[in-house]
Amino acid sequence: MPEPRTWQLTAGSAALGLVLAAAAVTAAGPWDGGQRTAERARAAAPTAGGTHHAPPPAPAAPRRPAPAPSAPGVLTALHAPAGRAADLAAVLVPLLADPGLGPLRTASVVDTATGKQLYGEGAGTPMTPASTVKIATAAAALSALGPDHRIPTTVTATPDGRSITLTGGGDPTLDPARLKALAADTARALKTRGHTSVRLAYDTSLYRGPALHPIGPNENIAPVVALMTREGRLDDSHSGPAPRTADPAGDTATAFADLLTQAGIDVTGDPAPGRTPQAAPLARTDSAPLADLVERTLTNSDNDLAEALARQTALARRQPADFQGAEKAVRDELARLGLPVAGARFADGSGLDRRDRVSAALLTGLLTRAADPARPALRPLLTGLPVGGFTGTLADRFDTTPATAGAGLVRAKTGTLTGVNTLAGTVVTADGRLLAFAFLAGRTVSPYEAQPALDRLSAALAGRK
Repeated sequence: MPEPRTWQLTAGSAALGLVLAAAAVTAAGPWDGGQRTAERARAAAPTAGGTHHAPPPAPAAPRRPAPAPSAPGVLTALHAPAGRAADLAAVLVPLLADPGLGPLRTASVVDTATGKQLYGEGAGTPMTPASTVKIATAAAALSALGPDHRIPTTVTATPDGRSITLTGGGDPTLDPARLKALAADTARALKTRGHTSVRLAYDTSLYRGPALHPIGPNENIAPVVALMTREGRLDDSHSGPAPRTADPAGDTATAFADLLTQAGIDVTGDPAPGRTPQAAPLARTDSAPLADLVERTLTNSDNDLAEALARQTALARRQPADFQGAEKAVRDELARLGLPVAGARFADGSGLDRRDRVSAALLTGLLTRAADPARPALRPLLTGLPVGGFTGTLADRFDTTPATAGAGLVRAKTGTLTGVNTLAGTVVTADGRLLAFAFLAGRTVSPYEAQPALDRLSAALAGRK
């Protein structure tokens, strides 16, 4: 509690402040509805004749405190002319010569405000991109479907109500909580119709072709099917490699049958593959919006979700939802965006397939379009990129000098296969410009040498003016 003397001083100061404020109002007045009466009358007075008459001198305005200083705009130079390409080359050429990048390396750096390439080395040469191909996959999905699209999982009953079918729409993010809610909604709808006993089928016919990725059984990806829970993971992980079930759809249907039983519906027999009846669904659960799925795909380099996005693109463009149909749909969609797809190959959506081919120019073209204010639908390509030193697959990078200069300023998608290391993303320069970059290296000896070299390249851009 304040001491008595302090209280008296405080009260005296407050009273003096009120007196001064009242005096200031009186001097500036009179007031009417928040505006000085004299100012309102002068503003409303008509102009007399055709001759310009000088207005009477305005009364002195009350003194006002100077405005508080403001920090300069962080992105004031976003539309400023780019720096000289020769200066940038002088910085990047020695870094690209790092032996850790192997004998095959390409690069592209573009000013996103102007679309001008500031630096290129073999920028149009198709290279194995590894997971940086996910940028292309995600862009095609956003372009074909829009950022608000959601992937459904439905339950439909036969006309007699004796059988129901769980239908996969291709949502690998379906989790036990949503599956339980779907079972509860289904049970409620069945009971409303007077049914408490059903047979259960499950339909995965939305996807065609082989379910197994060309790399074969692998902890990096589950069988690519239209119905699965938690990406077929058999542990508690949410991203990265994990043991996977060989039958994601069958496991999901079995779990759904158990949940129906808990909700008071008797499920006779074991779930079996089947076709969806021609009727309105009894119940439905939807994925998060596509914008969120894209961000998750890029941040965590989610292979299962990337393959789902590729197939959703195929479905949107009336192509078969298999590896070949997805490849055609993705390529066609990128061509519609006016991107350089010559020599590009999208053998899969995740980048696990070594037959994929993408140029550095294509990747920077995608990122530049995502930064275009006229293309807000593509913005998740940028917001989903991991932040150097902080999030996703870049959380443990940019931690040694001089790459630390890029921590927090570089956002990029990583790509890693044996002998392949890539990095593509954006960086904010010292003067506030947003640059898109792509660095692709092939026949690298070790990721422990290649990845720091890529980090140094992108971090060097952060210091450019």
